[in-house]
Amino acid sequence: MDPTTTFCPHVACPARGQSGQGNMGVHSRKEQRFICYACHKTFSAHKGTVFYRLRTSAETVVLVVTLLAHGCPLHAIVAAFGFDERTVADWLARSGRQGQAVHEYLVEQPRDLGQVQADELRVKKQGGIVWMALAMMVKTRLWLGGEVSAQRDLHLIRRLIERVRRCAARRPLLVCTEGLVSYIRAIRETFREPVDTGQGGRPWLRPWRHVLSAQVVKRYERRRVVEIERRIVDGTPARVETLRRRAQGDGVINTAYIERLNATFRERLAPLARRCRALARHPLTLHEGMFLVGTVYNVCTPHASLSQIRKTTPAMAAGITDHCWTIHERLSFPVPLSRWVPPKQRGRPSRAFRRLVERWCL
Repeated sequence: MDPTTTFCPHVACPARGQSGQGNMGVHSRKEQRFICYACHKTFSAHKGTVFYRLRTSAETVVLVVTLLAHGCPLHAIVAAFGFDERTVADWLARSGRQGQAVHEYLVEQPRDLGQVQADELRVKKQGGIVWMALAMMVKTRLWLGGEVSAQRDLHLIRRLIERVRRCAARRPLLVCTEGLVSYIRAIRETFREPVDTGQGGRPWLRPWRHVLSAQVVKRYERRRVVEIERRIVDGTPARVETLRRRAQGDGVINTAYIERLNATFRERLAPLARRCRALARHPLTLHEGMFLVGTVYNVCTPHASLSQIRKTTPAMAAGITDHCWTIHERLSFPVPLSRWVPPKQRGRPSRAFRRLVERWCL
């Protein structure tokens, strides 16, 4: 137990989310509890992880989650381990929620994406159809996020593009998609920023510079592709070709990388497999499973196309981590809280309040 690498998880604590500040100590090594000297509260070492308040051993939970993250159906795990179905479903939900927090903390940071590809998956669930939209960075094969919705409409695509924007720095960007017209509007409306004119009223929005988009339109006959048309929606052909070559090398405008990622998700998420009996009941189950598989793919799975010398994951290629994570490390990663913001007070603040602000906010 190292108190210098942990942080206080209490929302009301002025030192929340900050490590190495000298405010943390070991409260009980037997019970594995830390203490924060800023708010004088104790908490478990597993707070904020999948193992928090679980009676089952961590090794068993890691084994079950590993099987879930590689496509093993839930009913097969129940039959093999003898756990209750609700217990395994709870572990899946915990892993998905914690995976979403890890993804938003590590991946959704501004970086030079170069080229992004996006696509949707048609998923069967009990009693209907849902759509899962995914996006990835081509150069590093990094999964940028996804969204699940009952309708394949503008609302779904806009939420996906908003996740892409949170991952993008203000650098030249090429977005390649299929022929769904909602992508064009979502990209143009999302990659904008307000301009401060110094006047009252709603500010006008200025689009980002060098955000290019291209589409690959496929025509089918008898469930086979018979014609492919490549369109440049925004940008010049020379600029699009420069960004495409910088990200993927030789070839043409395509969506092959995101389609390969779709195949990985269909392989590793049991409800996505075609003609299976492991259908999900609720879209939330697919949402949690998507983030479980996506984070394991990003930080725990080496990609053969990234490096022939050593095992390299998409997160390593993007500079997010420096090593290949284990499943246990992924499940036990606590996401720090945002820094404490002093509440607004009327009148002159007290000396104690000023000391808190100087200590933890400056």
